[in-house]
Amino acid sequence: MSWYSYKIGFLFVCTLLFVFTIQGQTSLTPATEQSEYMETVQKATFKYFWDFAHPVSGMTPERTATPTIVTSGGTGFGVMCLVVGVQRGWITREQAVSHLTKMTKFLSAADRFHGAWSHWLDGRTGKVVPFGEKDNGGDLVETAYLVNGLLVARAYFDQQNPQETQLRDQITKLWETVEWDWYASHGDGHLYWHWSPNYEWAMNMPIRGYNECLITYVLALGSPTHAIKPEVYQNTWKKSDFYTNGNQYLGYTLPLGFPYGGPLFFAHYSYLSLDPRKMDDGKTNYWKLNLAQTLINYTHCVSQGEKFGYSTDNWGLTASDDYNFYDAHSPTNDNGTISPTAALSSFPYTPYASYQAMRYFYLKKGNPLFGPYGFYDAFSQVKNWYSNQYLAIDQGPIVVMMENYRSGLIWKLGAGIAELTTGLKKMGITTPSYPTGFYMYLPDPKTNEVDLMRHTDRATYILDIAVKGKESVKLELTDRNGKVETVLLNKALTEGIHEIPFVAKGGKYQAILSQGTKQEKVLLNLR
Repeated sequence: MSWYSYKIGFLFVCTLLFVFTIQGQTSLTPATEQSEYMETVQKATFKYFWDFAHPVSGMTPERTATPTIVTSGGTGFGVMCLVVGVQRGWITREQAVSHLTKMTKFLSAADRFHGAWSHWLDGRTGKVVPFGEKDNGGDLVETAYLVNGLLVARAYFDQQNPQETQLRDQITKLWETVEWDWYASHGDGHLYWHWSPNYEWAMNMPIRGYNECLITYVLALGSPTHAIKPEVYQNTWKKSDFYTNGNQYLGYTLPLGFPYGGPLFFAHYSYLSLDPRKMDDGKTNYWKLNLAQTLINYTHCVSQGEKFGYSTDNWGLTASDDYNFYDAHSPTNDNGTISPTAALSSFPYTPYASYQAMRYFYLKKGNPLFGPYGFYDAFSQVKNWYSNQYLAIDQGPIVVMMENYRSGLIWKLGAGIAELTTGLKKMGITTPSYPTGFYMYLPDPKTNEVDLMRHTDRATYILDIAVKGKESVKLELTDRNGKVETVLLNKALTEGIHEIPFVAKGGKYQAILSQGTKQEKVLLNLR
């Protein structure tokens, strides 16, 4: 082959890599070592929801040890994983639609309790499998996770053909027949988690915040057929001893929630389809809330390295299996158990720390931790214990939140679901009007630095900025002595949030964002 022919062939392949798009799939981009690790882990984890799906119902088993018991909430996470699988080209659009059609038909015939499904179902029959002695009826929180996933699928499968039209219609029917208002009909103005035809309200669990249940209120308020009243949200969710916080932990201020933030799934489950960067109720910015909780969790783990074998690469506490069976691990309930889902599902918040953890789990832990469906549920270095199980509620957020970091896919779909927007507005949660500045970052309280990693798929650094007003903005990268290395931006931008890609050598810099006489700086450690 001549050099000329080789060069033309090379340019053709590169062009394909950048512009070739399969219908309904992500455009191919040049592979990097980082993107290959991301793809390997994300795709393996996805297989739990595809290869291990129940053959009759299409729903997701609770865990690998109980393949017949399917879980409503974990299935909702899995539905979003199927959307990711289509977008990534792991399965075809037609395969996903066929699978989801089977699932929605099963759900329409399964046991329901005023429209809500139980936590567990028999995947063969759709009959309730009690989660506890009195927990044999509707579970509104698990139902919310399921419905949220179905609404994301309805938004994604938008083609005007009989198969996708039927799927959308079936999802809408399931969604609109959930009686959210029934679960607020106990007589005390509260929204309740459970109701059973045998035990009625005996579980006695009002859905109070702050925890993993925020999406339940978004859907209950956004329902076009059975919406609850906004005062139910105010009088239940916000009336608890662990809603308002405002204290500082390990250098980070936590607006809401338990001391030290609680288990990390609080920052994951409700935010699979809700973009926290665009959520603010006037008192709480939900991006800063979730970022603070994640950094507190990370910093706690680093501080406990000598005791438990944690490190900057080995971190992440959340609910998972452990050597005593199962627990909600957190900085205030720490027995040395690391759950890979904690760090991996935090990719949008802490991409560098999450990537370091992923590499450590994969390269240093290897076979005892990584199996056919990705990372096993948990391990303890000090006990030399490794789980042999996968759990749906832990695998699902890995796939979805890694994708939200990589492409923002599920967040973009969620932003287009009118009922979610309606629910958020009724809660007083709207897109904030950020002042011009570096809105996404919480610097390390000891170094005052922000770790910035090259985006795994784009192979460039990305600075996230906000712009307010029509005046031109200037973004400069300087060395620590203030010498300008490069001007990244110098023009007027539309109001809102922006991603500014740039190329630079690794090292320590200062980014300076100027608009008129206003100036904001952030110290960067480019990794």
